[in-house]
Amino acid sequence: MISGSTGGVAVPVAKIAISLERSLVDQIDRMVRSGEFPSRSRAIQDALQERLRRVSRDRLARECAKLNPAQEAHLAEEGMAFEADQWPQY
Repeated sequence: MISGSTGGVAVPVAKIAISLERSLVDQIDRMVRSGEFPSRSRAIQDALQERLRRVSRDRLARECAKLNPAQEAHLAEEGMAFEADQWPQY
């Protein structure tokens, strides 16, 4: 395992081999040459992190869409009524 740096903090990284379409490699190389990324590895890492965040966010949105707002409100109110007498007076 290799150590990398994220914002000045050393983090463990794993070195892997991947195969990419030549056009993607060319695009990454242009971005590295222009200074947008310090290296190919960083460009790919940033792209992968962004994609994983998006997948996670989309999954959460899909799960939330399955909820019935009226039922969720009823459940929340039911819990509130049960606990209301136990709340401190302000």
